[in-house]
Order: sequence, then structure tokens, then C-alpha cells
Amino acid sequence: MVYTRKNQSSLSRAERRRFVDAVLKIKRSGEYDEFVRTHIDYYVSDGEHRLRVAHMTPSFLPWHRRFLLDFERALRRVDQGVTVPYWDWTKDRTPASSLWGEDLMGGTGRRGDRRVTTGPFARGSGWVVKEGVTDGDFLTRALGRPGDPLKLPTRQDVAWATAETVYDVSPWDSTSSRGFRNRLEGWTSGVGSERWRNHNRVHRWVGGHMLGGASVNDPVFWLHHAFVDLLWTRWQRLRPDSAPYLPARPPELGDSQFERIVARRQPMPPWRTTPQDMLSHKGIYKYAE
Repeated sequence: MVYTRKNQSSLSRAERRRFVDAVLKIKRSGEYDEFVRTHIDYYVSDGEHRLRVAHMTPSFLPWHRRFLLDFERALRRVDQGVTVPYWDWTKDRTPASSLWGEDLMGGTGRRGDRRVTTGPFARGSGWVVKEGVTDGDFLTRALGRPGDPLKLPTRQDVAWATAETVYDVSPWDSTSSRGFRNRLEGWTSGVGSERWRNHNRVHRWVGGHMLGGASVNDPVFWLHHAFVDLLWTRWQRLRPDSAPYLPARPPELGDSQFERIVARRQPMPPWRTTPQDMLSHKGIYKYAE
């Protein structure tokens, strides 16, 4: 049966509680930290000379669609009525948003060590960071980056990405000058804060653990990526005549991206799943828009 992912702002009090309870349960079982480790393991930049499947690569979107599905399935084994909500950061743009309420994500980190002290994912509530630990075993955030203020992406930023008629272009990395994937992922040739758009800027705006490979330690990661997935779905509807994923064939020997990215029908580690397999979620889930 097809289930529905809802905007977090439309969740009832009971739905918020059931989602949080399911997340806490898989955290207590140790399963949550397996997701954190997976993301750390596959967080490979295009400056590294090895296979990239999660970031700075065409498979950014299908890889995270599969990753999100695995997480959602884990939640639904705990509570069949739970789905991952999405955070529309073009609308819910401040730390005062319902997203950051004590019954959902909790608030920002305190001054100094950025430790989150409110909500179900605060250290005092039992949320212990075990993977990618740096300064402490507590969740950290700096919403809006107070020391150097940053704004969340706008509808115009999303429109800038959605205007692209091609999914991705060579060299298939963070320097690609065109392509929906790279514009939504958010790499640009700008300087300072203008370097990051869309997906990347949201990670920067949240700050703390949302920076880097260990970003899954912050459960808002899933709500953010659910919205990124929805934006991909919208682009697919808007561009039915565009190639749904590129490259269609692997780069050949001698190409700088040889064996560094996956083509449409190649598996995306750690699964045997291919980008082709993830081009549609019809029959699995839909979005309440």
C-alpha cells in the first residue's frame, strides 16, 4: 500500500510523537547509528580518487532516496503508521518554526559548545552521539549561524535549480556548471556563503553535526532530505522529456571520472540498487503537497 510523507508543519501532535518515538526506539537498538556509519563511510568528496556515490556525483539523488527508504522502513518496523515528514525550508525559515519545537526536533545549541539542550534529541533526554564524535557525545547545532548569519534557501534558489532541463553534465562533480543535480545539491563557483545553495546551504544553516559526513547524527537530516527528494520528484514531473539520469553509460578509461561515478544501470554501494531502480517511488510512497 502506498503511504504518504507529510509536511512536518501539518503533522498532528500524535503524529509528531509517533515519529519521534520510532526514531528513539531504533536509536536505543543501535540501528540508528548504523545509518550514521553508512553516511560517514560513503561521504566521499570529488577531491578523492575513489568511487563517489553519495555526494558531488550524479547518484546524489538516487543514493539518498534509497538511504531514506531504508531508514523509513526501519521506522515502520517499529510503527507501521510512521513515515518520514519533510521540512520545506523555503517556508519554515526561522528557529521559531514548529520544526524546532520541543516535541519534534528541539531547538538550537547553546552558546559556546553548541550543545542542544531542548527536545527529544538533547543529551539530557538520552540522545547520545556515538559516531563521528568530536568535542562531546551530545548533538550540536547553531541554527542560522549566529556568528556569521546565513539565510535558508528561497523559492528563487529552488527555481534556479529546477530551471535546468538536463539532469547532470560532465565532469559529473561539484564543478559541473549546469545540471539539476548539482544545482540542487548546491555547489557553485561563488565565494563565501554564496558557495552553497539549496541542499548544501541548509546543512550550513543548521550547523553543528549537520556539517560533514556525520550529519545523520541530527535527525533533522531525514526531514531535510525528504524535501530534497520531493524537489527531485517535482523536477521529474516538470521535465518528463529530459533524460531522468545521466550519465547513461560509465565514463571510459582515460576519462577523469572513470570508476569514480556510477552510470544509470550500475549498482550504488552499499547496495546492488542502481540509479535506474530509484527513478520512481510510485507504488511505495507519495507526498502530501
